[in-house]
Amino acid sequence: MVLLDVLLYIFVAVVSIQVFYFVFFFGKFAFLKHKKETPINIPVSVVICAKNEAENLKKFLPSVINQDYPNFQIVLINDASYDDTFEVMEEFANKHNNIKLVNVVNNEAFWANKKYALTLGIKAAKHNHLLFTDADCKPLSKHWITEMSSCFNQTKSIVLGYGAYAKIKNSFLNKLIRFETFITAVQYFSFAKLGIPYMGVGRNLAYTKETFFNANGFMDHMYIRSGDDDLFINQTATAQNTDICFTPESFTESIPKKTYKDWKIQKRRHITTANHYKAKHKVLLAVFYVSQVLFWVLATILLIPLFKWQLVLALILFRNLVQVLVFNKASKKLNENDLIFYLPLLELFLIGFQLSIFIKNLISKPKHWK
Repeated sequence: MVLLDVLLYIFVAVVSIQVFYFVFFFGKFAFLKHKKETPINIPVSVVICAKNEAENLKKFLPSVINQDYPNFQIVLINDASYDDTFEVMEEFANKHNNIKLVNVVNNEAFWANKKYALTLGIKAAKHNHLLFTDADCKPLSKHWITEMSSCFNQTKSIVLGYGAYAKIKNSFLNKLIRFETFITAVQYFSFAKLGIPYMGVGRNLAYTKETFFNANGFMDHMYIRSGDDDLFINQTATAQNTDICFTPESFTESIPKKTYKDWKIQKRRHITTANHYKAKHKVLLAVFYVSQVLFWVLATILLIPLFKWQLVLALILFRNLVQVLVFNKASKKLNENDLIFYLPLLELFLIGFQLSIFIKNLISKPKHWK
């Protein structure tokens, strides 16, 4: 009984930590009122780095080309593809005079390194304001450039956007992928609004060439295969220079993985970069994740013997209610409302999935971006 009493006290502390994160961290974004920015129509270079993406470029590049924006350039980077990617790029460039091509061949010093290819593309861009997306992404409106670029001003040189994944009916994996993407976005949007920005996603991200070169580009983490988006933001973003954009017109949408194996490979690469975040960011993220794990483990341990079950059940319901209220508000902002109904199940699966990746990454590390 003494042990169970101790576990109950720990459980109360864990619930308190979780509620604190939901209300004071994630609530910062969930209950944020959107301030409509005035379009400023600055010249923008849209940068797309592609490796073996011929078919995706045919399908999604027109949605970038057809943006309703007065002055923008598209920089297409062929990162040593061995399919018809560059030929497809040339076809589009022959039809549209605002497309700039950068054909990258493998460099012995930076073999298969996306950051090297991106650096060449950024250097080739003629405008100071850069907007990034991927070859398998499409803007969800013709005003994507307008919305993202409107957040730039004299002090804001980094803009974090939302890169959603397409919805697939009757697919639990799809819901899990979208849930993980949603939770990650809530975290980085919330932290940014709290003045501690720590990451962004390359599917929808903007910053200036000046910011890039002042930070010496990716040189501080060029040896790390991934992290061209989150590690760069972790390195350069501050409370003063970073803004977020979450209007529906600013979203991009990507093709999600179709198998657990492919998604696991992708997430292993992403999670590896988190080891290189600043210490304060790693601590804040780790405390939230560990408290999530402890919440479900301790709740199970305490409920099995029905130890003070009324109190334990009340704490479970209280924590979950706060979570639902906060995530429901956030999901409406990011058009992911359908996920809330499956919230406890998706959370449990995601916790287990992430734990398996942490263990796998301790054994071996992924090496290439694609």
